[in-house]
Amino acid sequence: MKTRFGEFGGRYISELLLPVLEDLEKAFLKAKKSKKFQNKLNEYLHFYAGRPTPLYFAENLSKKLGKAKIYLKREDLLHTGAHKINNTLGQILLAKQMGKDRVIAETGAGQHGVATATTAALLGLKCDVFMGKKDMERQQLNVYRMKLLGANVIPVNTGSQTLKDAINEALRDYATNYSNTHYVIGSALGPYPYPSIVKYFQSVIGKEAKQQILIQEGKLPNYLVACVGGGSNAIGLFSGFEKNKQVQMIGVEAGGKGIRTGLHASRLTKQGTKGILHGSLTYVLQNQFGQIKETHSISAGLDYPAVGPEHAFFYETNRAQYVSVTDSEALQAFHLLSETEGIIPALESAHAIAYVLKFAKKCAKNEIIIVNISGRGDKDVQFISDLEGVQV
Repeated sequence: MKTRFGEFGGRYISELLLPVLEDLEKAFLKAKKSKKFQNKLNEYLHFYAGRPTPLYFAENLSKKLGKAKIYLKREDLLHTGAHKINNTLGQILLAKQMGKDRVIAETGAGQHGVATATTAALLGLKCDVFMGKKDMERQQLNVYRMKLLGANVIPVNTGSQTLKDAINEALRDYATNYSNTHYVIGSALGPYPYPSIVKYFQSVIGKEAKQQILIQEGKLPNYLVACVGGGSNAIGLFSGFEKNKQVQMIGVEAGGKGIRTGLHASRLTKQGTKGILHGSLTYVLQNQFGQIKETHSISAGLDYPAVGPEHAFFYETNRAQYVSVTDSEALQAFHLLSETEGIIPALESAHAIAYVLKFAKKCAKNEIIIVNISGRGDKDVQFISDLEGVQV
């Protein structure tokens, strides 16, 4: 496996964790070749998680926005309501194979925490989830779901009390308890081999989407659009098409209250610089002294100051384009998709829809756009109703 994507990635970690990650890499490579492991994973993905997910032609939205044909990859229909379970099933099966009896995870929007807690319950492992206090307040439903599933949710009160700080605490725990613990990183970030592991388990999204669009349209799409926090749902979709140079890949970051305000999480729209965060060289929102800047997004899952290293590589090599949309644009898209197609997206996924609203009208007739609906919006309904002052 590649330890880097161009110059990005690597393994910038405590010496304590070096042999742990080497063991993880060996176990992962062995699992990739194991028919028993693959059969078990595919069984759970199909019968438990609900794969394959549909590739749905959004006819109403397409007509409303112009001449392009917009397809939605419905990861929101998976068990637990998001793409995260693709990765947790793979990683926790791997942890069990390695003889671990405990898993830990970080979570922002709560979907990765729920998926980790769900899979840990299924496979009989103890589960602790680190979550920033700020994120716990805006994702109360998911906090309760994790507890209901038997997980211990540990509030993180340091720093900005969001995803970055939850990862910090999880890494500290991992360095102390690695003998019996596996850290289930939820996105395509962190020290090698995690970005490659997460990409592998999320690549099912791109593989399915490619097969489905060829059956439904007889040709490849013109555009792929997905939101990018750490970047796992996007890297999963992109992976199926990255060698097809004619397919344009677009990652949508959180523009927050606007780039000029500084209250955003846009790392690749000329805001971030190269730096190291959580064991990996990538693009980071930092000041001239290397201090990490605080970020802002209406969506907890995109509120992160760095981006997965392969996205940094795609950005540098121009293989993918990265854009941002604001909180208000994401809210508009949240409502529009709900009202037009009867699909309530997660706020993270609403960012991808928001960018499609901007450029679909400029597309030529019958150009094809695939948008990854990475999660459903149940978790955000209470937060948005409170934000908009709507009594439920």
